[in-house]
Amino acid sequence: MPHFDPITRDGLVELITNRVLELDGRMLTAVDGADAAEPVAIADRVAGALRDTGRAAEVVALHDYIRPASLRMEFGRTDEMSYRTAWFDYAALDREVIRALRHDARWLPALWDEDRDRSARSPIRTAAPGTVLLVAGPMLLGRGLDFDLTVHLDMSEPALHRRTPPDDQWTIPALLRHDRDNSSAPTFFIRWDHPDRPALRIDDTARR
Repeated sequence: MPHFDPITRDGLVELITNRVLELDGRMLTAVDGADAAEPVAIADRVAGALRDTGRAAEVVALHDYIRPASLRMEFGRTDEMSYRTAWFDYAALDREVIRALRHDARWLPALWDEDRDRSARSPIRTAAPGTVLLVAGPMLLGRGLDFDLTVHLDMSEPALHRRTPPDDQWTIPALLRHDRDNSSAPTFFIRWDHPDRPALRIDDTARR
């Protein structure tokens, strides 16, 4: 049975940073979590810590790979299946970030501007040797995306209800169902019901 050791936010950032620094070359890290878990904020902190060591690091927010409103809302504004399968363009993320970094040493920071609902028109960037890209957002795991390290910020249903804005509560069943259906084990599984008091799961499966 797994058990959980308390860890601070600073300790978590240090843990992820140190594991990244054990690996050479360009690499990809997923920070997977519901929007309520604020995965981009953790990814930003890790990227900053890596840059402090001299390692090039950038964050790609999954919301910058959202699909156009006409596609993601084809079956209504609050369709659970659409949120799981059509809201974010995981295929484009794989093509323009993950495979592009591995094969061509380049990456596209953003594909779609969610607020303006139009192309982000972001220029392609060249990745320096050793660049680390941290991809942050919901439902990243269990999709066959080729990450070197994975972090899952796990939130229970009550925690999601507490921390999700009223207009987005409809996404909670989709997030919970995705977690139930996803059998992949992250490198770091973090209990995140109380972000000021996170806990790290310790067991033989919490490895990638």
